[in-house]
Amino acid sequence: MSHFFRDKVGLITGGSRGLGLTIARELCRARANVALIARDASELSHAKNELDQFGTDVLTIQCDLLDPAQIQTVVQQTLARFGKIDILINNAGIIEVGPLEHMSRQDFERSMGVHFWAPFELIMQVIPEMRARRGGRIVNIASIGGKVAVPHMAPYTASKFALVGLSDALRAELTREGIFVTTVAPGMMRTGSEIHAKFKGNHAAEFKSFAGASKLPFASISAERAAKKILAACERGQPALIMPLPARALIIANALFPSITARIMKFINKRLPAPAGADGYDARAGSEIR
Repeated sequence: MSHFFRDKVGLITGGSRGLGLTIARELCRARANVALIARDASELSHAKNELDQFGTDVLTIQCDLLDPAQIQTVVQQTLARFGKIDILINNAGIIEVGPLEHMSRQDFERSMGVHFWAPFELIMQVIPEMRARRGGRIVNIASIGGKVAVPHMAPYTASKFALVGLSDALRAELTREGIFVTTVAPGMMRTGSEIHAKFKGNHAAEFKSFAGASKLPFASISAERAAKKILAACERGQPALIMPLPARALIIANALFPSITARIMKFINKRLPAPAGADGYDARAGSEIR
């Protein structure tokens, strides 16, 4: 990695594990300072202990991204510690899998809160500081599910579509001020996300389908490789990043042949587990199901 990130300050949501922690690791290795945001204090502590080996300054802040007041405090604490925020990486996410019949309005609102309103609030909070310095990077990690609708993930898909729209709209307006926005749309990543996802419907069957898809080597990408690609795109101020190749191919196919893609998704949906009984309305974590 180049010297671009040396002495930069990166604010990463969902930075205590998975892709967020992997990105933090790469930034610290490049001599950047980082602020990690997550809900779980224990995971944040473990993350800091790991990152301290690089000898850079690591700030951890426990935060519920569904609370705008806590988000404002996060930005204030980060600026108080480092004096600036060069890079904002909106990485935090929640995954809820199951048939539409078992999804509620609350499921959609929670997904929108984490995937759309939290990034929106953070971006609005950091823009004035970046604008004052005439520079900055904002990376919004969406999903292939924000480009192509995926069955049995309706709340996730709807909220990621919203994030992609927000990210693309802001990029057009902020570039003239030296603030570069990168929209990232990864396919499945081998980060163990199935353990932290929530499942509704036929819990065991939904878990099996999702876990199997997330581990397909030809359709997924490792967190380490994804992190390197994301930071390279961030450094260049690249407008968009889609990875891996199968995800790019699916998005292109959907843009060129939307009716064919829709038929494929209908076929996939028929192969997915059918709705369950009353028990299917309960959300269960993948770690519990496994």
